[in-house]
Amino acid sequence: MLTPLDSTVLPNGVRARFVPEVNGLNMHVLEAGTPGQPLLLLLHGFPELAYSWRNVMLPLAEAGYHVVAPDQRGYGRTTGWDASFDGDLASFRPLNYVRDALALVAALGHREVACVIGHDFGAPVAGNCALSRPDVFRSVVMMSAPYAGPRAWPFGPQEAPETPAGLASPAMNEALGRLNPPRQHYQWFYSTRGANEDMWHAKQGLHAFIRAYYHHKSADWAGNKPYRLAAWEASELAKMPTYYIMPRDLGMAATVAAEMPDAAAIAANKWLPEAALAVYAGEYGRTGFQGGLQSYRCTTSGAVAADMRLFGGKSIEVPACFIAGTSDWGTYQKPGDFEMMQSHGCAKLLACHLVPGAGHWVQQEQAAVVADLLRDFLGRKDS
Repeated sequence: MLTPLDSTVLPNGVRARFVPEVNGLNMHVLEAGTPGQPLLLLLHGFPELAYSWRNVMLPLAEAGYHVVAPDQRGYGRTTGWDASFDGDLASFRPLNYVRDALALVAALGHREVACVIGHDFGAPVAGNCALSRPDVFRSVVMMSAPYAGPRAWPFGPQEAPETPAGLASPAMNEALGRLNPPRQHYQWFYSTRGANEDMWHAKQGLHAFIRAYYHHKSADWAGNKPYRLAAWEASELAKMPTYYIMPRDLGMAATVAAEMPDAAAIAANKWLPEAALAVYAGEYGRTGFQGGLQSYRCTTSGAVAADMRLFGGKSIEVPACFIAGTSDWGTYQKPGDFEMMQSHGCAKLLACHLVPGAGHWVQQEQAAVVADLLRDFLGRKDS
């Protein structure tokens, strides 16, 4: 039987427990602060865990909040989800993650959330929470994944059924495959049956795979110098690093193995020491990655766009903030989304920060800076 994450791997003051019957889940959460204080809900990304927030939780609790970070559906010690490729994909659709968040808030004894904060995959979950239930989620912070908002409904008579666009378009991945050398988008690779096995049982070992993956997307990798791409064209997308636009004939494990940091770089890493990396390797060694990969399958299948059509053209109306690293390609990987977030996706975008010295894992690479930015936003939204 699973037990909560051992307190010895957590900062003093951060505690772990299970919250039962959360939309069918036995949800594992980390928390800090006093229940009854205003609630902050922290939603991690892929391949992360509630543990990814460990170094920002206490500063937020000390500012007067009840801070809760769950292992989301498909991750970590949360159970009640189907881990098989052929399992219940519908339970990983975007609005069911909103249901998970709502159920957790109620189970914790809160009626509203002062702020829902999401990173990477957790950013659209947070955005969808604020978009769909602004009465519960009173403000939102999205990290590393700009929220452009659901596409507006096509206007007027339609001559043919609407086709998937952006990442969900098979035509884009086919165009990447015609480049020289042939490429593939990482979300399409993540949607394949073999992706979980490729990473879970990586040739270099799971610990080394996660190390290389985190390094490759961080500010520690010198090649991360992101900029705005001109258009949704294969030749433009192919300018991104290989963790986004992969060689067509390689899996992710082999792709990032080429960027494995040396022993000196690993020893010098202060934001992800070996002991912390061992927590990730231990958790993913038990669960594999399929739970997290299911949401990517929802994207490439068109299910995400279909679900969010309910809110087509709608903006997030509660106070919002965006945070990413200056070395994070996530800001620009979907051409136009960063600008659309500022012009339409968020009606009350109070702050937009690109943090020096951080790549994709901004709340881990620059935890103290992120905590300060969050406290500043929480103060501004109520002023």
